[in-house]
Amino acid sequence: MNKIEHIGIAVKDIHVSNELFSKLLNTTPYKMEEVESEGVITSFFMVGETKIELLQATRPDSAIAKFIEKKGEGIHHIAFGVKNAQTELERLLANGFEMLNQTPKQGADNKLIAFAHPKSTNGVLTEICQEINTHVL
Repeated sequence: MNKIEHIGIAVKDIHVSNELFSKLLNTTPYKMEEVESEGVITSFFMVGETKIELLQATRPDSAIAKFIEKKGEGIHHIAFGVKNAQTELERLLANGFEMLNQTPKQGADNKLIAFAHPKSTNGVLTEICQEINTHVL
């Protein structure tokens, strides 16, 4: 893992939260995107070299909807940038981490992603992200 790629924050209303975080961070989101497969709309802010990702559920059975129902709005996950998501996923599995994904999948912001279960990471949902344009040797 080479950096904190982003911090994901679950929100009820992405438009209201975009206004709030625009004021808080003194910048506007650079991108909004729907990830239909995950049942979310995302909005991204740049803060230095790290991104803040706001996530709003688009359907009641999505992970974000369930998270908000159980815990309310707030920090949902921390994502780490990696050069090769498949290699990193295999490394984590070999080191005893429980993975929610057995292979990387398409995520928001042009990334391949996979999640480690919070049970194996002290209660923190952890995401690994690979830029899709990254060339792997």
